[in-house]
Amino acid sequence: MIPDYQTLMKPVLQCAANGEVRIGDVVDELVERYKLTDEERNEMLPSGKQTRFANRVHWAKSYLKQAGLVKPTRRAHFIITDRGTAALSDVNATINNAYLDQFEEFKEFKSRTKTEEGIELSLSNDVGGKATPDEVLREAHKKINTALAAELLDRVRGSSPYFFEHLIVQLLLAMGYGGSSDAAGRTLGKSGDGGVDGVIDQDPLGVDQIYIQAKCYAERNSVGSSAIRDFFGALNLKKAQKGIFVTTSSFSASATQTAKDLGMKIVLIDGVELARLLTRYNIGCRDEDVLHLKKIDEDFFD
Repeated sequence: MIPDYQTLMKPVLQCAANGEVRIGDVVDELVERYKLTDEERNEMLPSGKQTRFANRVHWAKSYLKQAGLVKPTRRAHFIITDRGTAALSDVNATINNAYLDQFEEFKEFKSRTKTEEGIELSLSNDVGGKATPDEVLREAHKKINTALAAELLDRVRGSSPYFFEHLIVQLLLAMGYGGSSDAAGRTLGKSGDGGVDGVIDQDPLGVDQIYIQAKCYAERNSVGSSAIRDFFGALNLKKAQKGIFVTTSSFSASATQTAKDLGMKIVLIDGVELARLLTRYNIGCRDEDVLHLKKIDEDFFD
């Protein structure tokens, strides 16, 4: 289990007890000390730019610095201070946010995290305050997107089949299929469609095409294997090699297995994946605000 950033405060201090250390070396040393598995040491943040463990070590060091227990020396290096040495020598001390709160520098740091309304940013809603601030932010972002996805699916399920078919074509165009042609994707109408609901060009010239089946079902009305076989038959009639089956509900286990067993490439997109794609490509939703996470540019100060 990856330790939280408050648990890492004392080990970070211990790493610096004998002199100047580099933060990257501290991360490596603590990976070994905690005997992290390969999966734990390689687990990335959603940004994909830093491991979760390294992120927590950096935050532990940052909070220690704000409380005056360590101080930076040069790029990515720091040393322990007299205050930090005193903290380590106190065998009864549990070095965490509560401990750091005794220092005026840390209190001032916390006061700077208040909003304009004077409400302090709190970590108490996430694992007893053990998450780092950016983990809290990302968790909040995840919850917002989960709620958005649920509402998106409800709206789509309440729409007409015609609207749903157009929505799927619009989504695939936004994903980059068909190039820039206005006719690259189209629905095939309510009748005479030969068992498919839409078609989209896989390339700008329309040499290769992908056929679409769209089923706007209620949440608990899953798609069965018979619907997959029917779609497979329709694709054969059109001499197509690829198809996309989209539903607002889910696929039964037999439907998923049938799609795998058939000798044709049929991609299944259920309601969960559909909501994720709609959110990612801004179909049925839009960006309300953009938050930029900044970090120190070490090269600038080098």
